Amino acid sequence: MQLSRTPIWRTASSHCRAVMAWFLLCIACPSLAFAGTVQGPDVTFLDPHGPIAAAQRQHFINVILLMMIVILPVLIGVPLLAWRYRYRNTAARYEPKWEHSWTFEGVIWGVPMVIVAVLAIWLAHGTTTLDPYRALKTDDAPLKVDVVGYDWKWLFVYPQLHIASVGQLVFPEHRQLDMRLTSDSVMQSFLIPALGSQIYAMAAMQTRLHLMADSTGQFLGENTQYDGMGFQHEKFIARATTREGFRDWVTHVRAKGVPLTAKAYDVIRRDNTVPEIRTALNASNMPPDAVFFNDVTPSLFKNVIMSFHGGPSSSAAIVGGKPKPGTRSTPHIAQLTSHRNGHHTVGTE
Repeated sequence: MQLSRTPIWRTASSHCRAVMAWFLLCIACPSLAFAGTVQGPDVTFLDPHGPIAAAQRQHFINVILLMMIVILPVLIGVPLLAWRYRYRNTAARYEPKWEHSWTFEGVIWGVPMVIVAVLAIWLAHGTTTLDPYRALKTDDAPLKVDVVGYDWKWLFVYPQLHIASVGQLVFPEHRQLDMRLTSDSVMQSFLIPALGSQIYAMAAMQTRLHLMADSTGQFLGENTQYDGMGFQHEKFIARATTREGFRDWVTHVRAKGVPLTAKAYDVIRRDNTVPEIRTALNASNMPPDAVFFNDVTPSLFKNVIMSFHGGPSSSAAIVGGKPKPGTRSTPHIAQLTSHRNGHHTVGTE
């Protein structure tokens, strides 16, 4: 058998360089993520703009630091062992009959067990503390927003203000968002990374999400669940403003918004994007990435869910108008019963 003529010390040196390269890469990638973006909306929880995202980042850092207890000894020990027992080091002891060490056995099994236990405790605590259904502790009343997912956009309804928007979620800083989410299409995943948390929106069901921004700014929001060919366009801007700025925006939407009639809602329900909705409704006075609506019924969110549980499914009925002749108009066939955890089930009368 022919042996390789490459010296062992060169092979060990090559392995050491590879390990160090991976080590530097592992350090550089989080550093680039922490740097954030130069311009445009904030897109990562590593640059948090709310208490939920800040808690998630701290949880992420804690997990990395804890895992370094395992990773760093490997990254450091492998090169040291390769150097210590290199081919030309005749001073290294050779002990072929060494069999067992209780010290090494305790370290090898004990350290991972402790890490797993600590991670389990952190995970349980984080799951409870960062529960999206759990309201944040604030002095002000929350701003209620109903979120409905479509192909390929999100409709944000402000039931207390009788307005709605597509393409933009606008809210004041330092005020809690109390959101209810559902889908008028397939299952979708709602996420604003810079504010934290992710939750699914599903047809015929309701989920809950509580968020808050601790500063003004623009944050990228998106659907992270693939739902068709227009999936890449299903993004929106979450814009946190001052309280005065939010009041001005509400006044503007009430005055200049498009009435949410059955015809307008038919356009929203189609497989289209925000610019296509803007064109179809002749909303040239709107921002290029958003369409605003007024005269919105507060029961729109409930009507969307009810349309999957025996209620009328026509656009006229959902927006609170009069259904077309021949459409089903018996909303009492089934009704939603609230539960303490925020979910809804169907109960028949």
